[in-house]
Amino acid sequence: MESSIEVRRFESPDSALDMKEQGGIDIVTMADGTTGMRATFEPGWTWEKDEKPLLGSPVSCPMRHTGYCIAGTLVVRMVDTGKETSIGPGDFFEIPPGHDGYVSGSEQVRMILFSAPDNQSTDHPH
Repeated sequence: MESSIEVRRFESPDSALDMKEQGGIDIVTMADGTTGMRATFEPGWTWEKDEKPLLGSPVSCPMRHTGYCIAGTLVVRMVDTGKETSIGPGDFFEIPPGHDGYVSGSEQVRMILFSAPDNQSTDHPH
């Protein structure tokens, strides 16, 4: 089996969440199932208004996010406790499932998110 380097670009994503003028998420999936996401949220974006309907309207976001914030400030709220955390440029973060969030301030939020292949995420406890 020959090893090779796989390169993908967000400009030609495998899938995308289109939030119209409020932003969007471009998603690339590598051969092993690892996904990378480039998220752009405009000022005024909220999870409740702009993303929740696209996910089938769960109570809160069901996904775990690991990522890096490039620009802007995103406030993420854990729904069960109400605790809010601001994530800004240069922050590397881990957000557990059960959250929502909103853009704080007048700057566009840009972040890169990573997730391991689905079949591996259940193999180890968090």
